Amino acid sequence: MGSAHNRPLSDPEIRVKALESLLVEKGLIDPKIIDVLVDTYENKVGPHNGAQVVARAWSDPQYKKRLLDDGTAAIAELGFTGMQGEDMVVVENTRDVHNMLVCTLCSCYPWPTLGLPPVWYKAAPYRARAVSDPRGVLKEFGVNLPNDKEVRVWDSTAELRYMVLPERPAGTESMTEAELAELVTRDSMIGVALVQSPA
Repeated sequence: MGSAHNRPLSDPEIRVKALESLLVEKGLIDPKIIDVLVDTYENKVGPHNGAQVVARAWSDPQYKKRLLDDGTAAIAELGFTGMQGEDMVVVENTRDVHNMLVCTLCSCYPWPTLGLPPVWYKAAPYRARAVSDPRGVLKEFGVNLPNDKEVRVWDSTAELRYMVLPERPAGTESMTEAELAELVTRDSMIGVALVQSPA
């Protein structure tokens, strides 16, 4: 068992477990259904899907071109489709440009490729400041960009969702696609983190 199984539950986790137990006891939900839903969003619909897309783009120049030309179709090639991901645009971070995502109206987010949106993504301070002070927000996430690097902010809507194709880090030239995918984080595909070179 990993350390995550040995740590005490947080207050919200205790509340969730109590609510789940009560609903199961009353016969309102089936615990097997909950397990399927949790597995779906943690293992099938999650940031590792997007990481596979990024790793493929880093490994296959033809796929990268298709991804940047038609994100929806290229992502669907890997089997990642569905609600909240019907119309996808992928924007590429380069030496000259850094992209970050926001949804200023609510919390539109590409679930099939990035999983569930983080709490901070839905919070009003992030939604407001990502547009008015993107460099300040990036600094708070630990991303300090050179002054001459352009920052572009992409505002997702109910009709159109974005995903960032992060820059491939140095020292990864001999890595396999699976190894590359392990380096990619959800935050790097939102644009509030950089992909780190392997140690």
